[in-house]
Amino acid sequence: MSRRRIVVRSVAWMVVFSCAVLFGQAKPPAVGAAGRQEFPVTFRQNLAAGKTPVGTKVEARLELATLVKGTVIPEGAIFSGEVIESAAKTATEPCRLAVRMDSVRWKKGSAAIKAYVTEWYYPTRMAAGEASLDADEVSPIRRTRRDSMANNPNFPGDFPDPPLGISDKRAVIKDVESTHQSDGVVALSSKRVNIRLDRSTTYVLAADEGMAGK
Repeated sequence: MSRRRIVVRSVAWMVVFSCAVLFGQAKPPAVGAAGRQEFPVTFRQNLAAGKTPVGTKVEARLELATLVKGTVIPEGAIFSGEVIESAAKTATEPCRLAVRMDSVRWKKGSAAIKAYVTEWYYPTRMAAGEASLDADEVSPIRRTRRDSMANNPNFPGDFPDPPLGISDKRAVIKDVESTHQSDGVVALSSKRVNIRLDRSTTYVLAADEGMAGK
């Protein structure tokens, strides 16, 4: 076998391997279902179960550039949607809050999308000396950054780390869980507290299929 053929075959295998990494590992871990695309965002207004009416229009800012189906949605992109369920808890029923995002726009583009707020968020970093993550505990944000930069030549080389003061390891909102309905709606619920989402916290939006169209 000629040296040139060996080089070509090696390059081909590298391309196949890179694609496998990009489409396999670049997606963050599941939030209730495998292969779900995540977006770390901060809302532009406070939201509260039972107080924020159904139909309220909401917007959220993307806090970290995210790669979706070969397209980079830049940091600062704005998601738009509405509250589709809002009920305070009672003596017998838990509170419920569901927020659906229908579109995202940025300076050079826009897309239709169907994403829901989940029970995950990124806590404020507790101290400057916070322990670093082990290799097996790399956060969804940092893994997306690492794999996308390594395997997509169009990905920006200055893709940033998580916002200053925000942990790169996500957590579940205390006393809150999510339910996944047959129609795809994700709703938050709690038997102990009335859910409140504040605009100073980075929450996780999740979409099953990423962008629906540009």
